[in-house]
Amino acid sequence: MPPIIPPKNADLPERKLVIYHQTHYHNGQYVPILPVLDTPITHVILGCLHISDTPGVLALNDHPPSHSQYDRLWQDIGTLQESGIPVSLMIGGAAKGAFALLDAEDYELFRAYYDPLLRFILERNLDGIDLDVEEPMSLPGIIRLIVQLRSDMAAAGRPNFLITLAPVAKGLVHGNRHLSGFSYFMLEKAVGKLVDWYNAQFYCGWGDVSTPDHYNAVIMNGWSPERIVMGIVTNGANGSGWVQSEVLGSTIKALVKKWPTFGGVSGWEWFNALGEGGLEARSTEDGGPQRWGEMVGRYFYPDDDE
Repeated sequence: MPPIIPPKNADLPERKLVIYHQTHYHNGQYVPILPVLDTPITHVILGCLHISDTPGVLALNDHPPSHSQYDRLWQDIGTLQESGIPVSLMIGGAAKGAFALLDAEDYELFRAYYDPLLRFILERNLDGIDLDVEEPMSLPGIIRLIVQLRSDMAAAGRPNFLITLAPVAKGLVHGNRHLSGFSYFMLEKAVGKLVDWYNAQFYCGWGDVSTPDHYNAVIMNGWSPERIVMGIVTNGANGSGWVQSEVLGSTIKALVKKWPTFGGVSGWEWFNALGEGGLEARSTEDGGPQRWGEMVGRYFYPDDDE
């Protein structure tokens, strides 16, 4: 079973704390991911895999996944996994194209793009996939992809393989424009049992975490709180919608009080994540990303500290 943040009170539910890791080098320096082990972070999502329109050609950010600059990254990911932290692979996001290819009506063409993705996941022994569909995709196309992944992972002896999606929060409220093309309500009805949870994006104008209102609106539209992990930006440089730690803490505390099965928080992204105090409290020695994880983890069970 994937790790979660255990409450001190056994009667309380367990929550996920997810971090995205896309910036592997910053200012020419490798960004260590192993400090995750010193935080309450429960899941890491590695970004971002790109699928070329030339079948079989994949890239992790700007280079082939086998590029030597990723040698330490793959080693560190293995250490995380050995320590019980599942590592998923993100595809999609702002870099469009992957889902247009995987949405091919012709099944053989679909397999031409899907099979290399499947081989990559299995060869790298990744624990899950995060489908961040930010381009038009058909409902039959996303259903086929999810069903195929679940079937192939079961056949490979990986029944606990994680399949998550990352819709913008407005896509989980009836009648709103969003980025994915298909209805998440129809997707959930069709294959919800095959999806582990949703890392919903509450930022960049698609949601707001300065109050509990936007998350509450999603739940009031019929979603179960345990299936909705609240996605936030960890630094104002990563997108609009960042809030100071005390504001975020107030929102999370209100949500866990109102929704005891609140699913947790996901953060975009690791390398420049800010803890309490924001930029003013961060230095090159203070371990900002670690402090972000520690801060959010404390907000999950506020009653434990009272």
